Amino acid sequence: MPRTGKTKKRQISPDPIYQSPLVTKLVNKVMKDGKKSIAQKQVYKSLEILAKQTKTDDPVAVLRQAIDNVKPSMEVRSRRVGGAAYQVPMPVRGERREALAIRWIIQAARNRSNSEYHHFYDKLTAELLDANKGQGGAVDRKTQTLKVAEANRAFSHFRW
Repeated sequence: MPRTGKTKKRQISPDPIYQSPLVTKLVNKVMKDGKKSIAQKQVYKSLEILAKQTKTDDPVAVLRQAIDNVKPSMEVRSRRVGGAAYQVPMPVRGERREALAIRWIIQAARNRSNSEYHHFYDKLTAELLDANKGQGGAVDRKTQTLKVAEANRAFSHFRW
């Protein structure tokens, strides 16, 4: 948080193969220990498999649809009022919605059982296909978040 002035949002350069900043964001979130080339191989392999399974020439459109299906509209945030902490439901702003969706998809893919799939790109492909259909772990996480926000609607007057 800056002490003076406004901050500028950093521009994310599009990835070299699909020319999409969304794919770059996905690669950056998949990346572990700064190993970007390994993360790129995983994501590109996943997108290739996704294109074959959906019989489309644009896997980025399938990725975008999957992320749109996972984006949350409401979330709860803690707010202290008079010594008590309340979970106050608030709408999620656009940039955070996309970041949460990407994070949840990757987390759900990593949590998939190892018996079904041997490689991460297989797990990521399966999770993207499920999210595209409105199923899977990431969509479950979205519905769970919305249920918690709905349950705490009584505290919405504590919004700041």
